[in-house]
Amino acid sequence: MSRPVSPLGQRTLVLGGARSGKSAFAESLVADGEVRYLATAIPDPADTDFTARIAAHRARRPAYWTVVDAADPAAELATAHPGATLVDDIGTWLTARLDARAAWDAPRGTITADTDVLVEAVTGYRDRLVIVSPEVGLGVIPATRSGRLFRDEIGTLNQRLAQICDAAFLVVAGLPMRLK
Repeated sequence: MSRPVSPLGQRTLVLGGARSGKSAFAESLVADGEVRYLATAIPDPADTDFTARIAAHRARRPAYWTVVDAADPAAELATAHPGATLVDDIGTWLTARLDARAAWDAPRGTITADTDVLVEAVTGYRDRLVIVSPEVGLGVIPATRSGRLFRDEIGTLNQRLAQICDAAFLVVAGLPMRLK
């Protein structure tokens, strides 16, 4: 039995810059029901700043949400969920894939197989899905090759996800703007 699609569509992409409020906005889209939260960040105990950011996200989430440490969100999307699934965020997942493939100095496209699997999983997912991803390219061209690589790869992935999502938002200064 299929459930009705929300007014925002079955798949929603939420884009925004660092500290834009994109995660809080995405959480508000699913706040009225059961949520499976796919956390893509891999905590590093030596990085206290990042650990504090993860803790702030955790403190903001309702206790009844199911939180899954999801180094591989595509694999998690192979399993249906009766409520909404929230993936936060694609940028940390992409960084981990670049690390795993030792691709920071490799040619662009080295992780295309990984992004293809993710896009295919999102395309095939039939339950309510909200995806958070950083939008890039509004600032200075990164001074490092790895910065430019990340910008290029996330930009391409965001475009692919936006094409297959039913709704897309850009969050700037805490204000969501519907793009699609």
